[in-house]
Amino acid sequence: MANNITEKKPPVKQTVGAMYICFALQIYRADNITKENELISLYNGEYDGKVSKLKTVKSVTVTENSDSNDVYASGDIYDSNDEVKTEDIQVETIAFPDEILAMMKGETITESKLVYSGGNGIKPYFAFGKVVKYKGDKYRYEWYPKCRLTENTNQANTKEEKYSEQTDTINIKAYPFDDNGNIVTRISSEIGMPEGLTEDRYFSKVILTEADLISVIQEEQE
Repeated sequence: MANNITEKKPPVKQTVGAMYICFALQIYRADNITKENELISLYNGEYDGKVSKLKTVKSVTVTENSDSNDVYASGDIYDSNDEVKTEDIQVETIAFPDEILAMMKGETITESKLVYSGGNGIKPYFAFGKVVKYKGDKYRYEWYPKCRLTENTNQANTKEEKYSEQTDTINIKAYPFDDNGNIVTRISSEIGMPEGLTEDRYFSKVILTEADLISVIQEEQE
C-alpha cells in the first residue's frame, strides 16, 4: 500500500503587523415629513476610499460568536446547524488617532474641529484590516469589511521614573457582509500569494470579492 501521508510543517507566528481602517460611505435618507436628509446606519458595501494604516498594534484577539442547533429525530441527533453570526475583535494598541476614534464613535466634529461627544451619534460601519506575520517571511492579510466599534478603553497614568507603556483597547464587532454570511476575506502565503502582491497594494482598497483582488493585482502589474 502506497504511503499517502504527507507531513505538514506550518510556519509559526512571529508578530502582528499593521492594522488598517477604511470607513464605509455614510447613507442619508429623506424624511417624508420634513423633507430633510437624515443620517442612518446602513451598509451597502461602498467605502470612502481613504485607508488609514496604523503600525501601533500590540495584540489582536478574534473571537467567533456561533450558535449550534441540533435537530433530533428518533431519539438521536439527525443534523446540526452551526452558524457563525459575528466575530469580536479586541485590539490592544499603544496609540490610536483621536479623529478616527471620534468617527468610529459617531461623534460630531465641526468645521472648527470642536468635538461633540457622549450624545446620540450614529456609529458608522468601517472595514478593519490586519496583518499576521509568520516565520520564513510568510504573511496573512485579512479584511473584515463590515465592522462597528462596540467600546474602547482610554486610561492615562501619571509619569513615573521608570517608563511603562500606556495602551488603549479598541473593541470591534465584525458582521457578515454578504448574502452568504461571510465575515472576513483573507489571503495567506501558506495557501498561495499572488505573484507581486504587496501588503500596501492588498490594503489599498477593501477586498470584498475576487474581482476586487484581481483589480489590485492588475494595478500592481501595470
